[in-house]
Amino acid sequence: MIERRKTRRINIGKVPIGDGAPISVQSMTKTDTRDVGATIAQIRRLAEAGCDIIRCAVPDDKAAGALRYICAESPLPVIADIHFSYKLALLSLESGVQGLRLNPGNLDKPEEIRSVALAALEKRVPIRIGVNAGSLSKGWRDKVHAGECTTPEAMVESAMGHIRLLEEHGFDLIKLALKASDILTTVEAYRLMSGRCDYPFHVGITEAGTSRSGIIKSSIGIGTLLLEGLGDTIRVSLTTDPSEEVYTGIRILQVLGLREAGPELISCPTCGRVEIDLMSLAERVERYLSTEKTPIKVAVMGCVVNGPGEAREADVGIAGGKNQGVVFRKGQIVRRVAEKDLFNALVQEIERIKMERGYLTRL
Repeated sequence: MIERRKTRRINIGKVPIGDGAPISVQSMTKTDTRDVGATIAQIRRLAEAGCDIIRCAVPDDKAAGALRYICAESPLPVIADIHFSYKLALLSLESGVQGLRLNPGNLDKPEEIRSVALAALEKRVPIRIGVNAGSLSKGWRDKVHAGECTTPEAMVESAMGHIRLLEEHGFDLIKLALKASDILTTVEAYRLMSGRCDYPFHVGITEAGTSRSGIIKSSIGIGTLLLEGLGDTIRVSLTTDPSEEVYTGIRILQVLGLREAGPELISCPTCGRVEIDLMSLAERVERYLSTEKTPIKVAVMGCVVNGPGEAREADVGIAGGKNQGVVFRKGQIVRRVAEKDLFNALVQEIERIKMERGYLTRL
């Protein structure tokens, strides 16, 4: 059981964050925010994929104005991603966003922060203080280069300075992110910050890379933090379609037991004992499960001798032999079928389990 860090509660729209609320999965639109139709279409696809919260870049006034229409149509709470210009934050609030992201590295003038804090407080809109190692202010970069502090320490102190600016105006609807493209820097920054405040954390590895390398980095970094109880929302940052970010984020939570999110597939890596085309079979089962929403653990194993035993925790599974295989439930064999019938037999057994659990009324 993972013991999560105790934090205060905020709400992004109708999504609760912190204080034991379910860990939410965020993503960011990769369309031009000024293109309202394309942005709304992408948000809807992400909502269908299981995304909980969406963030949109706000590079100029036109993008901030477009948020009025995007927020009105979006099935997800919308966060405005703000850099450099506090006026864009104010315009985004007028457009109806449910959250703001501010970067202390490029937006730290007290009078400007005051304007944003008071406007956000009036609308009860939370602010995420999003510190990135790559965009620390010049002052903090100079301290790091001079050896006066480490990068994680500079990230934490930068965030603390921003927290104080907001708190001075009675604003405490705060969420924190301390991201770097380096896993160790990121993890250390969150560890340091965890003892400094009780605001909820948004965690991720920024600029993680493409789907292949980025998923590895993100899974290790986010997984490490979640195992330590540090994290209330997550985003997997990948240079690919954002639906892949959502899928990966959900699966990270699922394998850690932090989210019930449809089926889980277990499959053996194959070896010299395998006498069926297990790779093709496992891929076929994965494609089938990709549209399934029922929380069920499914195993695809290559060896009929060891398969049912090694995958005993699976709700249902199949294991191959020479020209045939078995279907098993919780490690107990329930059917023997020809190799060509293994996939269909597995699907039939999954449907039976769904009916037994009340997900189907009849086969």
